[in-house]
Amino acid sequence: MRSTLRLSGLAILLAASAAHAQTAAPAVRTEKNISLALANQIAAEAVAACAANGYNVAATVVDRAGTVRAVQRADNAGPHTLASSERKAWTSASAKSPTQAMMEGSQKNPGGANLVYLPGVLLLGGGVPVKSGNEVIGAVGVGGAPGGHLDEQCANAALEKVKGLLG
Repeated sequence: MRSTLRLSGLAILLAASAAHAQTAAPAVRTEKNISLALANQIAAEAVAACAANGYNVAATVVDRAGTVRAVQRADNAGPHTLASSERKAWTSASAKSPTQAMMEGSQKNPGGANLVYLPGVLLLGGGVPVKSGNEVIGAVGVGGAPGGHLDEQCANAALEKVKGLLG
């Protein structure tokens, strides 16, 4: 009887250990991230898309952690466009959301309006996540067109040009 109880107890312990191992998060994660070559291509495509419409802008591409990977500034783009494009890209990567949608949401939700008090957040249109499948691997921010919705159009045009590279 005693050995049966020991075996039963051991079986329960092993089952619990196996269940825990299946639900525990892995100690090391594998993540996709944006390459320098792709970041440069997205930035160039965004500036070109806006130039085609007569807008002198800056485009910044950040990786999944919000670290700058590439920046391009069109001739005659204002100096403020660099900071705005970087902040839009960082905000979009951080929230994994387009900044235009975030801005509109914060205008409708008084609690969301507090986002403007977080350091580095810029709730203006023009920041768009870069995705590989459903995974955000970075973001592009565009600043300098006469309206955030136009900045966002240029960012989306750039992503459309490289969609075949995003896997």
